[in-house]
This record gives sequence, C-alpha cells and structure tokens, in this order.
Amino acid sequence: TGQLRDVSPYPNNPMGAGADVLKYRFQWNFPILFSPHDPNTLYAAGNVLFRSLNEGQSWEVISPDLTRNDKSKQGSSGGPITKDNTSIEYYDTIFTVMESPVQQSVIWTGSDDGLVQLTRDGGKNWENVTPPKSIMPEWIQINSIEASPNDPATAYVAATMYKWDDYKPYLYKTTDYGKTWKKITNGIPNTTFTRVIREDPNKRGLLYAGTETGLYISFDDGANWQSMQFNLPVVPITDLAIHKRESDLVAATQGRSFWIFDDLPLLHQMMDVGGTNAVKETRLFHPETAYRMQGGGGTPLPPTATIGKNPPNGAVIYYSLKSKPSSDVVLEFLDSSGKSIQKLTAKAPTAQASPSPNASPGAQPSSTAQPSPFASPAPGTAQVTTPPAEPAAPSGEESESFGGGGRPPQPTADVGLNRFVWNLRYADAVRFPGMILWGGDLRGPRVVPGNYQVRLTVDGKTFTESFEVKPDPRLTTTPADYVKQLEFGLRIRDKVTETHNAIIQIRDVRKQVDDLLKRVAGQPGFKEINDSASALKKNLTAVEESLYQTKNQSSQDPLNFPIRLNDKLASLTGVLSSADTAPTEQTYAVYDEVVVQIDAQLARLAQIMKTEVPAFNQLVRDQNIPAVTVKPPATPTQ
Repeated sequence: TGQLRDVSPYPNNPMGAGADVLKYRFQWNFPILFSPHDPNTLYAAGNVLFRSLNEGQSWEVISPDLTRNDKSKQGSSGGPITKDNTSIEYYDTIFTVMESPVQQSVIWTGSDDGLVQLTRDGGKNWENVTPPKSIMPEWIQINSIEASPNDPATAYVAATMYKWDDYKPYLYKTTDYGKTWKKITNGIPNTTFTRVIREDPNKRGLLYAGTETGLYISFDDGANWQSMQFNLPVVPITDLAIHKRESDLVAATQGRSFWIFDDLPLLHQMMDVGGTNAVKETRLFHPETAYRMQGGGGTPLPPTATIGKNPPNGAVIYYSLKSKPSSDVVLEFLDSSGKSIQKLTAKAPTAQASPSPNASPGAQPSSTAQPSPFASPAPGTAQVTTPPAEPAAPSGEESESFGGGGRPPQPTADVGLNRFVWNLRYADAVRFPGMILWGGDLRGPRVVPGNYQVRLTVDGKTFTESFEVKPDPRLTTTPADYVKQLEFGLRIRDKVTETHNAIIQIRDVRKQVDDLLKRVAGQPGFKEINDSASALKKNLTAVEESLYQTKNQSSQDPLNFPIRLNDKLASLTGVLSSADTAPTEQTYAVYDEVVVQIDAQLARLAQIMKTEVPAFNQLVRDQNIPAVTVKPPATPTQ
C-alpha cells in the first residue's frame, strides 16, 4: 500500500525537554527487535523494556528502569544562551537488547550508563548482572550484547569509553548467566575501542568483533584475537550479523556501507585444525556447495560506481601450502566416478617471481609461460608437426565477443592460503595464435549438477575433497536436459578443437616449408623445390581460408570479412549455453550443416598430408636437405 504506520511505544513528542522531566527516556537509536522464537513478539527499549504482541497496536512495560537513572546526568542540553534538547543527548537509556536464540524468555539488556541486566522468565524478574568494577569501568557504555546462539547461559558484551577519552577495547564473556565475567581483549590494540561482538551460530566459540578500526576474529572463544581485515577498509564497524543458513558475515560500517564475508565455512574448518595455524600446513579445505548459475557476476555500471560485488560464479576452492613447492602444483577436477574433467597447473614459483597476495579477494592470476609454438624438425624425419596450442591472450587483450571467451582462470602456488574459483567447465577448445572470432565461444561446457571431486597435488602428495554442484533453484530443467546440453557442448568443443588443430598443422607445415626455402635458396635444384613448395602452400592456404577468416586481424574486421566455418561452429556454444535447457532442433541442424563442410576440408587436408607432403619431402631428400615433419594434434586445453 505504500503506507507506513507509526507504532511508537510512547508517542509523546519530547522536543525541547530535558530527559529529567520525561516519563520514558529513549535513546536516539533505541533498540527494536523481534523475538527469535515468536515473530509476533516485538520489543523496544527506552529506560524500560516494552513488549508488543499485536504489531504495535498496544505495548506493555515488562521491566523496571534498567539504567542507573542518575538525575544529575539528565538535565537539559546546551545553554546558557540556547538549549539543544532533541533527544539525541538523553542519557540513562537502554542501548542494547537481545533475547537468547537458544532459550525463549532469556533477555539481556545493556545501558549507556554501564549496567547489564538479565531476565530468565520473560520480564517477570530481573537481575543486575553487570561485570564488576575491577574489570569494567563503572560508567562505561554497553554498546552491544550477544546472547550466545549456542548456549543460553553464555553472553558477550562489547563496551566503549571513548566519550571519556578512553580508547581501550572492552569485551567480556559470561558462561553462567552473568554470575561471573571475564575480560577477553588479548590481541586487540589498546587504542582500538570495540563496538560489537558476535558468536558464529554454526561454530561455538568462533567470535567476531567490530572495532573502531576494523574487524577482529577469535578462534578460541575470546582468549586471543587477531585482525580479520582482508580488503575491508580501515573503518569503524558499528554492527555485525551472521546469516546462519548461508554462513555469511555482514558488517555495517560508520560510513553507511555493508560488507559481506561469505566464506565462513573456511574459518570453521580452520578452527577445527588450529585456527590460523591451519594454513601453515599443506592442506586442501572442503569446498562448499556450488551453484550452476548463468552470468559472470559482472555489472554494466562503470568501475567507479558505488555498488556491491556479487559472489564468484563457480566452486570456491581453498588450499594452503606449507612452503614453496619444488614442482608445479596441480588442481584437478573429477566427476563422481573419478573421471577427469579439467586439470589446471600452477607453476612452481622461482626466485625471481613475486607471489601474489594470499587469497586476495578479486585478485587475477598471472599468466604462465608456455612452450614455443614451433620446434625445429629433426633432420631426416617425415611428419607434419602440430605444436601445442597457445593459450588465450591475457584478460584485456581478448574479449568474449572476439576471442572465444577469454583464458580460463589459473591457480596460484603461494606459501600460505590460496583461493581458486573453478568455473564449473570442462577444458576449453584448442586455440591458436592471433585468432579473431566474432561470437565464437571456445570455453568448455558447464558440468551438470551432481557430485564432484577436487584433487590437489603438491610435491608428490595428493589431497582430495568432494563437493556438490546444484542447479539454479529457480529452474525446472530436468537432469536429462542437462546431460543433453553437456553432451552436445562436448561435441561442439571437440569438433572446434579438431578444426583448430588442422589450422595449426597447416601453419606449421607452411612455416617449415618457408624456412626450408630460405636454407636452400641459390642451391642446385632450388627452382624445382620452389615450384613444388608454391603448389603445396597454395593448397594448404585454400583449406585454411575455408576453415578460418585469415583477413581478420582486429576485433572489428569481421564486419568486412565474413567469418568462416570455425567461428560459425564455435558460435553454437553461445547459442547452446544461453540458457540451462536442452539444445534446440535448429541448433543440431546447423551443427550438422557446418560439420559436413568442415569434414570436407579436413578430408582435403588429410589428402594433402598423405600425398603432397610426402612428394615434397621426397624432392627435398633427393637434394640431401632435412624434410618437413608432421606432429600429433593437440588436445583440448587444460
């Protein structure tokens, strides 16, 4: 309806009056909360606690004054010329309230004048359970109370004294309903005051504290703290909330922003094996469930826009390395039967290499060195060499529209914690240098929903963990349709790979022929060799130009020069993956049309390799010159 109803517990406008003459004193941002046990129970706090059972239609007071009620601190604000009574200055108010998520009717309150109160019967009886003055200043502000989500007798308090020019942290814990308290601030600097403390509902004793300068974490129920800043700015954390089902930590900042840390299960596992000491050993952490979703998590807005960042699209893999590996680190993804889907390699760091920041959010992996695409043939051999296909150009040099989907992400091999996001895809189709595509997509198809494994191999040791990939819960796609899409996607990828291997083979043979002509120029028999070479290269080029548009040298060239068979075939990947559904009949039909034409050219190439290359090689051998060689085709990129 667009209507907002005011249901304030006591709508008597206090404007201009001091707190000492009011019936109820409300903090500027007084606590309001629903009971975690009954969505129809609403609480609000002034200097007493109010409760409504009918959406604010009426309220009842369920406590006495839970503050010190010191009248000397409730006078009018401002003066002597003009006063400033707007209610923001009111003191002796309840600043924080929380009902135990574990046990109904156990309610804790904290006041801005330093009192902690507790009821265990829904407000019928209250007890002052304030920590003793020996460990907590008398007039401290109780900024937040955390009723443990794991134990009704346990609560945590975050308090501040910065208004008294005291910037020390004040955190406290009780495990016996406030009978005894312990100060728990070890590890937090004495100049960093604390605003909020929360316990992880999914991991007892795992605590998070919001301070004036950032976020802190404790793996041992507050005995020790350490910074948990990551990429969070140095900013006051005013509140923290944990989404129990999703296991996300949400931080509210004084700068009026929200930050989300969505990898709490990693911290749960770290706590099980010694907290931060967990990353001092080589291990593979158990991945969380991944969801197969469309899109890459990007945005059409400019990079300077003030916007949030979506979670990564894929399976998030965490692993740690105890020391610098002596050999390459391998991450391999397998299906439930153990069949390899994709294998990715992180090159072992060298003395000259600078490791990337461990688990740096949003960090992009660096490129890895690849072997040269051409190797000199051994004298006297007789085969056409197809060298390993080059990877795609680094991000920025090749877009999805013109370069086949960009290079797949690569893992890192840094000492400490590493983070890798698997895109849930099979290996890409083979690429070749200088390739320009328009709409062609060389990425491997996405895996179907199901159970998978990730295998980490470091210096001969292997670690394996299983995880699940679930479908987009909004879809009704059947398992059979997911399989149809995968099988057809693999057919397209493999045919594109076969086509690109042919192009690589053509270019390599042609280069060998050109190199040979340079070596024999001016020697006896050169004219006969040159004439044969010209005919061979002409036939090879004709096949190449049927498979690939060689005139395209930049991303906009396809506007002038029509794309060829490889691009038409690769474009079907985009059609196929436009939605999580079975392939359309017309996509199958176009595939068949294009493949018939590709196969004709591949057969033509095979005939050239079978007859013309050997004939040319024989002519060369007659002159005692090393012949042209043939290499085996490459496989889809890992």
